[in-house]
Amino acid sequence: MTSALAPAVGGGAATGGGAVSPDPAQAASLVGGPGAANAWTFALCALFVLVTLAVTVRARRTTRGAVDYYAGGRGFSSTQNGLALTGDYLSAASFLGIAGMISLQGYDGFLYSVGFLVAWLLVLPMAQLTRNTGRFTMADLPAFRMRRMRVRLACTVSTVTVCVFYLVAQMVGAGALVAVLLGLHDGGTFLGMDAGQARTAAIVLVGVLMIVYVMYGGMKAATWLQIIKAVVLLGATGLLTLLVLAAFSFDPLALLDAAADAGGHGQAFLEPGLRFGTEVPGDAVRTLYNKLDLVSLGLALVLGTTALPHILIRFYTVPDGRAARSSVNRTILMVGAFYLMTLALGFGAAALVGPERITDLDPSGNSAVPLLAEELGRLAAGPAGAAVLLALISAVALATILAVIASLTLASSSSIAHDLFGHVLMWGRPRESQEMGAARLSACLVGGAAVVLAVGAQEMNVAFLVGLAFAIAAAANLPVIVLTMFWRRFNTRGVEWGVYGGLSATLLLMLLSPVVSGKTDPVTGENLSLLPAWIDIQLFPMENPALVAVPIGFLCAVVGSLLSSERDNALFTELRVRSLTGLGAERD
Repeated sequence: MTSALAPAVGGGAATGGGAVSPDPAQAASLVGGPGAANAWTFALCALFVLVTLAVTVRARRTTRGAVDYYAGGRGFSSTQNGLALTGDYLSAASFLGIAGMISLQGYDGFLYSVGFLVAWLLVLPMAQLTRNTGRFTMADLPAFRMRRMRVRLACTVSTVTVCVFYLVAQMVGAGALVAVLLGLHDGGTFLGMDAGQARTAAIVLVGVLMIVYVMYGGMKAATWLQIIKAVVLLGATGLLTLLVLAAFSFDPLALLDAAADAGGHGQAFLEPGLRFGTEVPGDAVRTLYNKLDLVSLGLALVLGTTALPHILIRFYTVPDGRAARSSVNRTILMVGAFYLMTLALGFGAAALVGPERITDLDPSGNSAVPLLAEELGRLAAGPAGAAVLLALISAVALATILAVIASLTLASSSSIAHDLFGHVLMWGRPRESQEMGAARLSACLVGGAAVVLAVGAQEMNVAFLVGLAFAIAAAANLPVIVLTMFWRRFNTRGVEWGVYGGLSATLLLMLLSPVVSGKTDPVTGENLSLLPAWIDIQLFPMENPALVAVPIGFLCAVVGSLLSSERDNALFTELRVRSLTGLGAERD
């Protein structure tokens, strides 16, 4: 789920030959010119947009108040919410990025899938507790026990920071995906636009659509958008999986052997160590840091998922805590099935397409699934099949991006309107119409800011933004959620110190990490960091800060609480009873 593109989950070029040698003519058929594939892609994307706009219009007619806008009227069933959670979580990174990583790096590419799936085992026990104790946003949990204005301000800062980082990465990914699909990455043009102009146009269009979805449809539109996206994504992934297995006579071992041969690494392609936790001969310290970096990445993925704002607010859309828990059970089944299918897609792309063709089109591996779809379509039904299947997968990828950014925009605008405007600026006494107006205005502001930032960042490798979003969620949000639920001594100062301490630690460690400066390719000497090679402020040796930032977040929350004399024993007891039984939980 991490981003629109594999760089956002750590893509990289592979070495070695593929099962199929690079064919420029065939590669051009994937994305070049306004051919049959592009026509089908435009038609399917337009159909998806029209359907979702119709859903938004319908949702607008039934969105009359705060409960409808923020929580969809709490009228979704556990199955519907399970599908929506699945759609929320499975971003284009899961669809394109992880499969691309597997196609280039084999076993190590699948480690992201493991981390993303394991995370839901922690979400499961939190779902019912969160639903029973909150109302609309994450800030509702600690605000029940503590001084509301200060708590809500801190939670708003954290929520908006996480969502904006995630949004920018998704939107940059949308622009890059469009450029690749239209064949503009190598200097071509489309409708008079070069690659940069097409990326900018795609970012602006995606931004406008997400503002429309959130402003007019609220949570009802976002939920149905996610449901449609989840069904389409799971269906398309299942279709590709069946076609891949059919190409190898439904023999998984034959698929793995062919992928290992084509991957250029032999048996090592099926074993850990190609990308993560690598051994550096003669450098025990660097080897240790590599292994700790892998642990840190896993920690961010697992703990960050539990505290992502756009995931947390989904639990408020169902009638009660039991339905919230049931929806997570259904999500685990669907997400687990999806990540198993990414194995077939990744290894299938390595075997049938080959790493060389994949990296020729996109070094980070995002082209693996579209190329695989084209190859499978060609094997099944010739050129027409290749065009149709490629168009379907391309449309699904773009729909996936639209759905995720709508939820992120809704989560951030809800926090600004409900927490900052409603409870800080209006002292907890706004008229409902005022708060709804603030929510729609904040959706415009957040969407507009994300568009501007994404346009400015489109030439950057935005890998660190998604990792940063997960790390901030784990270091700043998770301590507040856990300690609010389970520690009687936790108080207002603890919330503030936990949020600001975890947020600051994550940002500082990332600033001082190899992601920002000081990283070079050991073979070619190429600068691999965001800043120019002559700037080196690297002090932190790992690319993923969660291993250090998360303990700092918890430590700050604990120390802040202990240094304050504030007590709320009665409210903590009431919160515990409500979280476990649902008595007094918000149901309107």
